Amino acid sequence: MNDLTGAGAARTRAFLGAGLVLVSCLSVQASAALASTLFDRLGAPAVAGLRQLCAALVLMALVRPRVRGHTRREWAGMVVYGAAMAVMNVAYYGAVGHLPLGVAATLLFLGPFVVAVASARAWREALLPAVGLVGVVLVTEPGGTVEWAGIAFGLLSALALACYTVFAQRVGRASSGLEGLAVSVGISAMLLLPFSLPAAPGVSGSDWGLVAVSGVVGVAFAFTLDFRAVKMAGAKVVATLFSLDPLMGALIGALALAESLSAPVLVGMGLIVSAGAMATWRAERLPVSPMPSSTERP
Repeated sequence: MNDLTGAGAARTRAFLGAGLVLVSCLSVQASAALASTLFDRLGAPAVAGLRQLCAALVLMALVRPRVRGHTRREWAGMVVYGAAMAVMNVAYYGAVGHLPLGVAATLLFLGPFVVAVASARAWREALLPAVGLVGVVLVTEPGGTVEWAGIAFGLLSALALACYTVFAQRVGRASSGLEGLAVSVGISAMLLLPFSLPAAPGVSGSDWGLVAVSGVVGVAFAFTLDFRAVKMAGAKVVATLFSLDPLMGALIGALALAESLSAPVLVGMGLIVSAGAMATWRAERLPVSPMPSSTERP
């Protein structure tokens, strides 16, 4: 295959991956807005655990993954991937419980933003973290009333999403289909059982409907799209495409939850998203070292 054909195929994969991530971001933020209506009655960790359990049941029924036959390295990747999902869900919902949806989504994006910047190979990319840091400072509104618990949850969710993005690619390379994803979601659901099981008896019929919709749309469907996008376009590209999350979060928060954002917060969100987009645009033009193969340490 010549370079032109290769470049064209890469661009096609990137565009298709971008479309999948766009739908995924919309699904995640819409389901987060839906799930947030249950926080007062059930608590954010319980809601995260219950929706993860619903998603796991759906994926297990559809994919029917095999449990035997995986190597220790494959199991290690799926366990870390599942643990990242669990932490990301609980931490993000903890952030949403204290912060506007758009702000929580912006903090979440810092994780994949770091993944994208770490892939850069030019000194100019060193300026981008500084721009992102300015954005974070504006988002936290120094001098005003700051929900520090929400900020802490948001940063923890960002760290988990960074791990989620990297290990989605590693698990994807070890699995030809959605088997690795289904097992990882199942692991995530099991890790969250201490939150979901005690809350289950107190969930009403209507609440179960909200949990199920949120789990299917925001986890099973969205994570499947993320998984496909990472296999199609690579972790670096998808990491920065997650910059759509803050915009989706702010839009849905304003329309569905009547949340208002101050001018400094909007500027901060814009700086973080712009820095992330520039990081990937620059990184895609430069040589990138390969991700570790199945014979290297994760």
